[in-house]
Amino acid sequence: MTIEPLVSEARERLIARAKREGLVSVGYDVMDSLLGPLWIAVGPRGVLAIHYGAKPDPRDLARISRTYGPAVLPDRRSCDRVLTELDQYFAHRRRSFDLDVDLTPLTPFQRRVLAATALVPYGELTTYRQVARRAGNEQASRAAGGAIGSNPIPIVIPCHRVVASDGSLGGYAGGLPAKRRLLALERGEGQVPEGGWPPAHLGR
Repeated sequence: MTIEPLVSEARERLIARAKREGLVSVGYDVMDSLLGPLWIAVGPRGVLAIHYGAKPDPRDLARISRTYGPAVLPDRRSCDRVLTELDQYFAHRRRSFDLDVDLTPLTPFQRRVLAATALVPYGELTTYRQVARRAGNEQASRAAGGAIGSNPIPIVIPCHRVVASDGSLGGYAGGLPAKRRLLALERGEGQVPEGGWPPAHLGR
């Protein structure tokens, strides 16, 4: 007999008790994906974070804790819908997400930029300048790039579809190989050019 089932059962009882007593406001889980492990956090208003890696980014935890307190505990049940939709996306069976996202901890400008980013359709590309324009200030493309670069909910809010005006890929929190892989997944292209695309390709 192994001890793991007992540990798992005790953990589940602890989480259930914490929920009953109102001590848990944010649950998290880690999923395996074609991009490696993803740390996912879901709060009472929706998805709060999707982080590349098996452990959370300290900035994500600080941001979540400022809003909802420090009770961030493992809770696969609260993440089930996110896990399912991400699995479907990676398997080419989903082109858009039916998930609530929680951008409450962000600034109003960051929320506007990410709301504009969320509207970029599956498989299409836009630029940082175009996102800034949709967020209300075309001249703020650099600031928009900063907000996109710190997007706490990548993939679901598709910041990988935003590139520079010259067609180069720009940056990506999960690294440029992950950005290329997501774009290739959506656009049906075997390989995304190392430097991105020429500007004329962006309208595709």
